[in-house]
Amino acid sequence: MEIIEQTVLDKWKLRTLINDQNMRVSFLDYGGAITEIIVPDKHGYMDNVVLHYNSYEEYESNPFYMGALIGRVAGRIANASFSINGTPYQVTANEGHHHLHGGINGFSHVRWHVSTEQTENDIRAILTHTSPDGDNGYPGNVAVTVTYILTNDNEFIIDYAAITDKTTPITLTNHSYFNLRGSKKQTIKQHYAKIASSTCLEVNKALIPTGKQFATTHTPFDFQLGRQFNDGIYAKLEQNIIVGKGYDHYFCFDKGKDEQVCLYDKETGRTLTVKTTQPGMVLYTGNYLHEKNEHTPTTFLRYQGVCIETQGTPASLEHKHLPSIILAPGEAYQQRTAFCFGLGG
Repeated sequence: MEIIEQTVLDKWKLRTLINDQNMRVSFLDYGGAITEIIVPDKHGYMDNVVLHYNSYEEYESNPFYMGALIGRVAGRIANASFSINGTPYQVTANEGHHHLHGGINGFSHVRWHVSTEQTENDIRAILTHTSPDGDNGYPGNVAVTVTYILTNDNEFIIDYAAITDKTTPITLTNHSYFNLRGSKKQTIKQHYAKIASSTCLEVNKALIPTGKQFATTHTPFDFQLGRQFNDGIYAKLEQNIIVGKGYDHYFCFDKGKDEQVCLYDKETGRTLTVKTTQPGMVLYTGNYLHEKNEHTPTTFLRYQGVCIETQGTPASLEHKHLPSIILAPGEAYQQRTAFCFGLGG
């Protein structure tokens, strides 16, 4: 096992975690952005299975949140406002009237302090950041620790932890775009997915969850037995069309399952199994990745990557029947998501 550190752009550090199988995970201290996860295919060919920009400079703006840590609250907060115990709060609006992925200069756009260590069974990087009271409108000083762990079983684990001195919402995630075909400039349309979820949250035209849950059974959202992403991308169902033809929805995980998500690509034989303590995830199939952005010259194909954003949902701030994302002083926010890479079929 090995940890390599290098300076990029004379201001950031790029660290690479390498296990005994030569699996590699590289990330920047800026935004905690993961730039590479290199794993073998069925022929032993090693390739990067997460999307990345062509230059490190593009991570400064990172308009697609490529590989970044997201917080304080991942997802959209309707009208950039919420209340806690009757006290209203207004957070920064950075997507029209709404608040997206922590707001302006959220956790995806700060430089994290990083330390590394090696144990008998893994190598790890510990990322820490303190978000001050009033940051993007959120209450409380919040101390956050995110640990990237790479094991010799080709498992990449992300541990999230936070404490606060004022009651505040928090739900963290990582925004990597996975493509098990690697760097071949192909889409994820024919990836097979199996998801332990029988209910999803409905969204409106602004991509804000309405609070209504719908059953996935007999719809393109039913991945319980496995299906291709193609099924939703070409579906005529309004919920698939409204998000740009595909998926950009919160899947509520069924309880009691050992694995929440399994991805498989027949061409390469690569598999990705996701296990998490989170109650659900946003599945985003890169419906708008192809759109040109003034902040990045790198171009992507539509549907070139899929995000598996394990998290609580900010819709719970408005719809109280959903699992809460409120953290109070004296409580500890602790969540884990493990991405295990392998071969199948």
